[in-house]
Amino acid sequence: MKTHLIYISLFFVNLGMFAQHEMNVEVDVLEATKRLKVQQEIIFKNTTSKSLTELWFYDWINAYSNKQSELGKRYAQEYQRRFHFASDEERGGTKLNSIASKSEEMNWQRPKNKPDLIQVHLETPLQPGEEISIHLDYELNIPTTKFNSYGYEDGNFLLKYWLILPAVHEEDWILYSDKELFDLPTQALAIDLKINLAASYHLTSAFEKVNEEELNNRKTIHLKNDTLAQLDLYLTKLKVFETISTDYGTLSTNIGSCAKLNPTILAIVSERILAYLNEELGAYPYDRIVASESDYQLAPIYGLNQLPSFIRPFPDGFQSDISLFKTLTRNYLQNSVFINSRKDQWMLDAIQIYLMMDYVDKFYPNTQLLGSISEFPLVEWSHAASLDFNQQYDFLLETMTRQNLDQIIATPQDSLLRFNKKIGNPYKAGLSMKYLANYASEEELKKGFKHFYSTNSTRFTQVADFQQALSTNIDKPVDWYFDDYIHNHSFIDYKIKKVEKKNDSLEIKLKNFHHNKIPVALTQVIDGEASHKDWIPPFKKDTIIRVKDRGAERLAVNYSGILPELNKRNNFEKVTKSFSKPFQFRILEDIDDPHYEQLFIIPEFGYNLYDGFFTGPKFYNTSLLPKQFSYKISPKYGTISNALVGDASIDYTSLYKNQNLFAIRYGLSGSRFSYDSNLFFNRYSFYAGFAYRPQDLRSNVRQFLSMRSLSVQRERSEESFFNEPNYDVFNLNYRYQDKNLDKFFTTEIDYQISKSFSKVSFHTRFRKLYNNNRQINFRWFGGLFLFNDNRDSDFFSFALDRPTDYMFDYNYYGRSEDSGLFSQQFLMAEGGFKSKLQPAYANQWMTTFNTSTTIWNWVFAYGDVGLVKNKGESIDFLYDSGLRLNLVEDYFELFFPVYSSNGWEVGQDDYGERVRFIVTLDLPTLFRLFTRRWY
Repeated sequence: MKTHLIYISLFFVNLGMFAQHEMNVEVDVLEATKRLKVQQEIIFKNTTSKSLTELWFYDWINAYSNKQSELGKRYAQEYQRRFHFASDEERGGTKLNSIASKSEEMNWQRPKNKPDLIQVHLETPLQPGEEISIHLDYELNIPTTKFNSYGYEDGNFLLKYWLILPAVHEEDWILYSDKELFDLPTQALAIDLKINLAASYHLTSAFEKVNEEELNNRKTIHLKNDTLAQLDLYLTKLKVFETISTDYGTLSTNIGSCAKLNPTILAIVSERILAYLNEELGAYPYDRIVASESDYQLAPIYGLNQLPSFIRPFPDGFQSDISLFKTLTRNYLQNSVFINSRKDQWMLDAIQIYLMMDYVDKFYPNTQLLGSISEFPLVEWSHAASLDFNQQYDFLLETMTRQNLDQIIATPQDSLLRFNKKIGNPYKAGLSMKYLANYASEEELKKGFKHFYSTNSTRFTQVADFQQALSTNIDKPVDWYFDDYIHNHSFIDYKIKKVEKKNDSLEIKLKNFHHNKIPVALTQVIDGEASHKDWIPPFKKDTIIRVKDRGAERLAVNYSGILPELNKRNNFEKVTKSFSKPFQFRILEDIDDPHYEQLFIIPEFGYNLYDGFFTGPKFYNTSLLPKQFSYKISPKYGTISNALVGDASIDYTSLYKNQNLFAIRYGLSGSRFSYDSNLFFNRYSFYAGFAYRPQDLRSNVRQFLSMRSLSVQRERSEESFFNEPNYDVFNLNYRYQDKNLDKFFTTEIDYQISKSFSKVSFHTRFRKLYNNNRQINFRWFGGLFLFNDNRDSDFFSFALDRPTDYMFDYNYYGRSEDSGLFSQQFLMAEGGFKSKLQPAYANQWMTTFNTSTTIWNWVFAYGDVGLVKNKGESIDFLYDSGLRLNLVEDYFELFFPVYSSNGWEVGQDDYGERVRFIVTLDLPTLFRLFTRRWY
C-alpha cells in the first residue's frame, strides 16, 4: 500500500512540474546604452481552482525607477545613501510600451508606490484549466551594480529578476515587491529565449543552448528549457566563467576565490560538492547550474574570510571550497524547491547552513575559527583560538541574542533586521537543525532532508511538507519544533537550581525562566568533560527529575551550547566540587567561555588635553559580547597630570520581548579625570534608563526615559573661569527619535533640579532629504529656568554656542579651553550657534532656531537666530550664518562663519580661530556609524 502511495505522489509531483506557464522571449541587447529591448509572449495557464478576473506580474527591475518604491524606502531605512543619490540613469527601470492579447491592448496598471508589480485586467474571466496568450513590448534600462552585486558594470550585464514574470498563485496571489531580499517566489517556467548581442560577448546561464548564429559582428543565441527556475543571465565582455563537467551535471562559476585554484583542483572540488549534495539531498533536476560571484556576494562567508587576501587566515583551497559550497547549496535548493520565499525561506536556510557545517566537519575537521591566527603569540592561549570553525555560527547569533535583537526563526524576510536577514536567522535556523540532530540523530535528520527534497523537487512546497518529511524519518516527536521552537517569541534560559544525591541517583530541580516547551539535554561532567547525556522532555514550569548518578562532579544543561540561550553562564551546578565552575583570568579581549567564571584584563588608552595620554588596565566581565550584569574597573595613569585617573561602573540590564518596553538598565558609575590643568573632578552617578522600541525591529523609532542622580566634586583654583562649589543634580530626560536617511526626526525634554537651580529645556530636530538630493535641516531649542540662585556665575546657564557641560556628558577634548584649537570644537547642544557671540549665556531663558540647506553636494549654508534673556537685562536678538562642510553628518563637519551679530567675520585677522569643527574619535560612537544599517 505504501508503494502505491509513493507512485501516486510522484504522479502528482510530475503533473505539477509540467502544469506551468510558457514564455517565448526575444531580446535585443543595446550594449552602448545598457538597455535591453524585449518582445515577450507569456502563455498564462490558470492552474488554480477558481476563475481569474485579473492577472499579476512581477517587474522587479522597475523597483529601481522610483525612490518611493518599497525598495527605495528600505534603502532609506537602512541609511544606504548610494540609491538616493544615484541618477535616474544609474537606477534604471522598465519602459513598458504595451501589453496586448490577440493584438488588442489590455487594461493594466501599477499599484501606487509599487512600480515593480503589474496588474492586468481581463475582460473575460480565465476559467480553471484555460490559458491566455499575452504579448509584452518593453525596454529595460539595467541598473548599475553599485546597489548590489547584479546589474550593469563596465559593459557587462549581470542579470537577475530581469524579465517580467507571471506572479505565483497559491490559494491567492503572492504579491511581493523587490526589497533587495532576492526572494522572488520561484516557479518552473518553460522558456524559449532568443538573445541578439554583439559577437564579442560571452553568455553564461543555466539554459540549454539550441544553436548560435553570427552575422555582421552580431550573434543570435537560442536558449531553451522546459522547467527552468534559475533565469539568471550573464553577458560578459571577457570569458570569466569556468565550466566544469561532472557526473552530476555541468557547473559554471566565476566566484573570485575559485579563480585562484588550479583547474584540476577546481574540477575535483566541484565534483565533490555536487556528489555530496546529490548524496545528502538527491539528484538536481536540471543539467546545468551556475554559481556566480554575484550569487556569492548575496550571502558570503561572514567573518575572517572577508579579510584582505594578504592577511586572510585560511588557505585558498578551504576558502574557495566553502565559498563555492555555500553558493551552490543555496542555488541547488532555491532552484528546485519552490516556496513562498519571503515567508518560508528559513526552511532552505536551515538545510543549507546545517549541510555547510556537516561538510566542514567531514572534509575540514581540524579547521579552527581563527585559522592560522590561532598560532600567533598572545592569541594561541585564548579561548577563541581553541574554537572550531563551525562555532562561529553560535557566536554570531549570540551577538544578537544578548542585545535583544534576535528574531524568531519563522520571521518573514522583509521583517528581519539586515544582520538577521544576512547572518542571524540563517545561522539560527541551521543551529536548530543541529539541535534536532543531537536530539534525534544525524542519520535520521539527513533522511528527513532527502525525503523532503526528493518529494518536493520542482513543485510548490510549504512548511507542512517539511514537517511531514522530518516526522516520518525521526523516531522521537518533533511537533515541539514546528509548534513552538520556530515561532518562539521569548528568550530561552534554563538553570539547575538544586542537586541532591539520592543513593545511586541525582534529584535535580530545573528552572525554565521563560516557559519554553523545548526538550533540553542534561549532561554529567567528569574531569571537565561531558560524560553522559539525558534528554529531558519539554516542560514549561520548574520541574524535578531524577537521573542515575554516573560519578558526576558537575551537571550542565545545554552543555554543547547549541541552544541559543540568553544566558549560558548559569547552566552549571556543582555535585562534588566546591564551585559550579572553575575560575579563570583572561588577558586581552576574548570570547567568553561559559564553562568558566572569567575575569578579563585589557590595557585601555585615552586622551584629553589636561591628563594627556592615559593608560592602564581595565578589569571587566563582558568580553566581546554584552552581558546583562556587567562591571568594570579601569584605573589609568595620565602622562601630563602624573596622576591616577579612570572610571568604574556596575550595571544590570533587564530585557523584554513582545512589548514596546525593550530594556531597563540601572546601575552606578564613578570617574576621576582632569577638567583643567592640575584640577580634577570626581563624578558619581546612580541611574535608571528605560528603552522603548517597537516590536517591529526594523522600525527606526526609539524612545528613551532616563532618571539619574549626579554628584560632582571639583578641585578649585582662583585662576579657573568657573570655580563652582561641589554640587548634586537630579536629572529626568525623555527622548524620541525616528532616524531615516530621507526623514530624520528627534525631540527631547530635559528637567534638572539642584540646590541652587531648577530648569527645563526642550529641543527638536528635523531633517528632510528630497528626491532632487537637496537637504534641509531645522532645529529648535528652548530653555527656561524655574529658579536660579547662581547670579554671579554662568556655570549652570544655558549656553549659546559652547555648553559648560557641568554634567560631564559631552566628549570635550579640552573642556576648559576658551582659546586655541580645542576651544573650536563644536557640539550641537543647547543654543547650537557656531559663532561666538555675546551674551554667550542665559541665566533666565533662551530660545534658538538653527537651520541649514544644501548648496552643492556636501556644501551647505547654515543660519542661526536666537533670543537670550538674562536677569535684569533686556532680551538680546542674535544671529549668525556661514558655510557648513557636511563631510560625514554628525561625525565629521566643518563650519565657516560668514556674517553674524559681530558683522562680517570673513577676512578677520583671527578668522582661523572662528572656524568650528565636529570630529568624532570615540570608538563606540564611530562603530554605530557603520552598524546602524545592520541593526
